[in-house]
Amino acid sequence: MARLIALSLLALPLLEIAVFIIVGRAIGLFPTLALVILAAIAGAMLLRQQGLGVISRLRNNVNAGTIPGRTMFDAMLIGVAAILLVLPGFLSDIAALALLIPPVRGWLFAALAGRVRVVETTTSYRRYDGPDDVYDIETKTIEHRDDEPREGRH
Repeated sequence: MARLIALSLLALPLLEIAVFIIVGRAIGLFPTLALVILAAIAGAMLLRQQGLGVISRLRNNVNAGTIPGRTMFDAMLIGVAAILLVLPGFLSDIAALALLIPPVRGWLFAALAGRVRVVETTTSYRRYDGPDDVYDIETKTIEHRDDEPREGRH
């Protein structure tokens, strides 16, 4: 698995350069650069729209007291899309724009949610004190009135 990840990290820049060359030869240098810039602008606009929508849904889930699993997954994929949009290249832009499409995120969630099993969940904090846990609850208060003289001052 580690070798596959390392090979992917080496192959991605090479594939991006190859796609740049192919697109540059087909349409020219300036249209290629314009496509990269337009993809970044369109992606940023979609990212803003989708990100604000996810934040709103997350807030609604928390207010309703439900576990925001799907919303957190959407937020994670939008973050990955943002990272991919920062990287220059057509392949990373295509992958990022695909992750910004809600049906694609839904399909990924459905594919991965079937493999996850929740063992235990809780919505409150519980503290289980052992028999040896002793807490010093005694509080000492020192009061001072302004009309009493202080030591060390004359």
